[in-house]
Amino acid sequence: MIEKIKARVMDSRKIKRAIQRMTTEILERNRNLKNLVIVGIRTRGIYLGKRISKLIKELEKRDIPVGVLDITLYRDDFSESEAQHMVKKTEINFSVAKKDVLLVDDVLFTGRTIRAAMDSLIDLGRPKTIQLLVLIDRGHRELPIRADYVGKFLPTSKREVVQVQLKEIDKIDEVLITEPPGMK
Repeated sequence: MIEKIKARVMDSRKIKRAIQRMTTEILERNRNLKNLVIVGIRTRGIYLGKRISKLIKELEKRDIPVGVLDITLYRDDFSESEAQHMVKKTEINFSVAKKDVLLVDDVLFTGRTIRAAMDSLIDLGRPKTIQLLVLIDRGHRELPIRADYVGKFLPTSKREVVQVQLKEIDKIDEVLITEPPGMK
């Protein structure tokens, strides 16, 4: 089934601008960059995290480590047998204990992915703080979770799908709102 594109809401320029703005906000809030680490939620959160780390390096001449978090086994919407077939690797080569962790994801929707990510992070060590950055906040929360940094608030209906495409994976930077066929 091919989804119908309802709108292109961000192109590469708008995504780049949002990342630059959020990075400035991160720098304003985190004066002690020595304690900051970035953890990207697999898959697109990884690349957003790497872009932010690169921008901080350009602006502040400081390397911020970026880790990769796979939350499959922490999700509450997969059975154990389904999850075991989908598990990828968490790759965090630094301690998160007592660190200011910037957790990065592409879309914030119900909040369940972020809850799973926080559970996974805490199993790795107790961070000093966890700050959440998302490119898109589309609403419809089921859990009391709010992002600290948001690229774009994008009100949607529940039947709509927000697709973030990044050039590292999809060969293009854009954000689309799509709808399954037959929906109006």
